[in-house]
Amino acid sequence: MSFFKKLKEKFTAQEEKEKEVEVQEISIGEKFKQGLSKTRNSFTGRVNELVARYRKVDEDFFEELEEILIQADVGFDTVMELIDQLKTEVKLRNISDTREVQSVISEKLVDIYQGDDGDSSGLNIQEEGLTVILFVGVNGVGKTTTIGKLAHKFKTEGKSVVLAAGDTFRAGAIEQLEVWGERVGVSVIKQGEGSDPAAVMFDAVQAAKARKADILICDTAGRLQNKVNLMKELEKVKRVIEREVPGAPHEVLLALDATTGQNALIQAKTFKEATNVSGIVLTKLDGTAKGGIVLAIRNELAIPVKFVGLGEKMDDLQEFDAEKYVYGLFADIIDKEEL
Repeated sequence: MSFFKKLKEKFTAQEEKEKEVEVQEISIGEKFKQGLSKTRNSFTGRVNELVARYRKVDEDFFEELEEILIQADVGFDTVMELIDQLKTEVKLRNISDTREVQSVISEKLVDIYQGDDGDSSGLNIQEEGLTVILFVGVNGVGKTTTIGKLAHKFKTEGKSVVLAAGDTFRAGAIEQLEVWGERVGVSVIKQGEGSDPAAVMFDAVQAAKARKADILICDTAGRLQNKVNLMKELEKVKRVIEREVPGAPHEVLLALDATTGQNALIQAKTFKEATNVSGIVLTKLDGTAKGGIVLAIRNELAIPVKFVGLGEKMDDLQEFDAEKYVYGLFADIIDKEEL
């Protein structure tokens, strides 16, 4: 059975289960399919054209496939690894028909993402006590919007949430977070513009404890002009949080704009040097034709993508799943597979 058929069977079963549990406006698999439509039309369309032009799998075929993957922002190192794995697999399975390679590509994309440690996209949520999530990222990537959507997700799961307005330097940042707090229906702990972010975090932790909140989500400044200052500021914020909640922050999530491609990878490297990033939230994935950046980040930085933004609606922030991601990339082909 091809990998495409396995994926189709899995998501068909999941959709039936979702229908039994509750009537949903759209399945999660369908969200990935719709959210990755730009990438699919670009990437999968070019792969389809390549398959149509070549009758056999040869070196020229792999060279063109390599170029397509690089242009999809998969990343040079990841592309080289993928091509090597594909060549090995083609020999092992004695594949000569180019059409069979599409299923192998999807299979290897999942393998590369999951790596040796499997899918590590889940959040480190504490079973008891307060879970503290620290958000970092440059201005303009959709960090504050993502915080609001994540707060909405937690609240719909029955958790009590508090937000900390730690981005005290960007004009309007505190007000923007307050708007999201009102929209979602959660409290926002703040001080005045220009105040010490660490002091805001101290107040927020005390407030979250007093209210017996389950989740505290902390916004931080997004300045990269001076990496030394950024590092010192984040270290100070983390020290305050850890002092008040031992073991916290339980997650340090880096928000990246998928539409910036390789620039997002550079940002990820910078923040990884500045703080211990535990996961990526890739925003605006629905707005790019180069969704391969997901694989580049995971493979080159060994940081899991934990959430992806697949649209502008409140529930369009979805937990990342490698198989659903591949389904979104190859949905048109997978949907044609007969069970």
